[in-house]
Amino acid sequence: MSTTDNLVVRGTRLAVGAGALTTAVALGASLLAAAPAQATTPSKPKPYGTVVSKGGMHERVHPSTDSSVAGYLPHRAQIGLVCKIRAQDVMGNTVWYLTGGTNRGQRKSWVSAKFVANTGVVKYCKDVSGKQGPGHTAKHAVG
Repeated sequence: MSTTDNLVVRGTRLAVGAGALTTAVALGASLLAAAPAQATTPSKPKPYGTVVSKGGMHERVHPSTDSSVAGYLPHRAQIGLVCKIRAQDVMGNTVWYLTGGTNRGQRKSWVSAKFVANTGVVKYCKDVSGKQGPGHTAKHAVG
């Protein structure tokens, strides 16, 4: 083979390779365009609270300071908030949160909103179906 034949053969191979690549890219683009776009609705962040009391706070079995202590949360502890109710007044605040558990476990308990800074929207428990469960009724709830 002469030098010119080698270049032609190499050029042909190159042209064939480039054509195959172009076809693959075009096919891939058309498949992407034909696929239905998936809706990526960002999920709403779940509300959580941060304990703001310098001395921490007690978690309660029911939304009342007369209720048994279920645990203790230190200052700046973060807790998941399931819902809220109006119950016993604690220093001018009648809101209590049902917690979704802490980092140490998944027990549910009640905390006074007086000592918790919440992030996100916390719904009233009557608007959250099935979240309270047995043993977490609001025995001392107001109204």
